[in-house]
Amino acid sequence: MRLSELPRRTAAVIVTVDDTSSNDPVARRLRELGFVPGEAVQVIALGPFGMDPLVAQVGFTRFALRRSEAARITVEAVSASVSSISPAAQPDAPAAKRSAA
Repeated sequence: MRLSELPRRTAAVIVTVDDTSSNDPVARRLRELGFVPGEAVQVIALGPFGMDPLVAQVGFTRFALRRSEAARITVEAVSASVSSISPAAQPDAPAAKRSAA
């Protein structure tokens, strides 16, 4: 699936960034910005007319991309599952006593 096809707020992982030619400047710039294989990504927002541009988040950084640029990025949607949930361990603290003076 392409990043341009990914539904909003769906977690995905980047698989590849496609080059249209050797030493493709757009693909190279996308990689420099952090669109690298194995990185988590999601589409945050879509433009109002024709859904262009779109806002993609990689890590804590958001980028506005043209749909043609996002179409160069192959992603794989990941399912969110929690295998185990356990409460955080809290040490037993003695109750503080106050004395009124």
